[in-house]
Amino acid sequence: MQIPLCCFQQFVLVVLLLAAAPFGIPGTAFWIYVCASLLFIVGLMKIFNELPREHGVDKIMPFGRLFFAIPMAVFGSEHFTATAGIATLVPRWIPAHTFWVYLVGLAFLCAALSIAVLVQARLAAALVGMTLLIFVFVMDMPAAVANPHNRFFWALALRQLAFSGGAFAFAMSPRSTRPRQPSPAQPTAARVAIPRLFVGVPSLFYGVEHLLHPAFVPGIPLKKLTPEWIPGRIFLSCFVGMILILAGVCLLVNRKTRMAATSLGLTILLTVLWIYLPMLLAAPTDVVALNYFFDTLLFSGAILLLANATDKEPPVARTYANQNAHGVRQN
Repeated sequence: MQIPLCCFQQFVLVVLLLAAAPFGIPGTAFWIYVCASLLFIVGLMKIFNELPREHGVDKIMPFGRLFFAIPMAVFGSEHFTATAGIATLVPRWIPAHTFWVYLVGLAFLCAALSIAVLVQARLAAALVGMTLLIFVFVMDMPAAVANPHNRFFWALALRQLAFSGGAFAFAMSPRSTRPRQPSPAQPTAARVAIPRLFVGVPSLFYGVEHLLHPAFVPGIPLKKLTPEWIPGRIFLSCFVGMILILAGVCLLVNRKTRMAATSLGLTILLTVLWIYLPMLLAAPTDVVALNYFFDTLLFSGAILLLANATDKEPPVARTYANQNAHGVRQN
């Protein structure tokens, strides 16, 4: 079994590198740009048809789906171009590492396209959410528990949890596949309670990390310093940290959740444009810079998916309004 898989891995790698060779950039970076560009074009064509139905700040909501789908496609492509490195992340007790890397990569690519064009999107999002949650319990949490004093292991585990929460929020939202309609009998707040938890806890943790270590990259506080040539880097990190803390508290206590998630998603998007885009433009073929860019974009997309799955009006207020309307009809 291992011999055919190794041969297939080498064949795929050679084909991908040959396809990228005429463009003069590394194969991994080339296919990242190809997948991101294709998903962006396809998803944007779909979103343009939805924008007339949205008003005000809600016009950003369909883009949350795109911000989530594009990085999923990017990371799916890396499963085929950086197979050996990703295979080392698979726990040793799981057999056929290469097979699982290819399978997950293919699944991410299919799910990204499905979510972008809204074809079996809720099913795809649910499967992505479950896959990422498996990563949390099988790979990330054991590493964090084994290194309890290393904050970066906890940041990685909570990152996957937040991504999973965004996927589950999209899968649970009736707005993910059809125009907005009145909420069903089951309150939206109850449906998105788990996604709120999955996004709220990382937001609170990340916010504290931003205030304690403002020199590190904002958004998802990973092991990289923000370049000194980026203006206002310390101020922006502290500002993002405060928004993360405030939004995280609102999500955990279920108060102003839609406004909190929307504000946080837009703040992280601002961080992508202010910090990670200049870093990427300074090194456009650097796979690390590409990963940081799309990683933070995925975080923004997951938060906006949660915002879109949340009711504009608190359930209590809606219930009170419905009762008043019912009383008026009776009178």
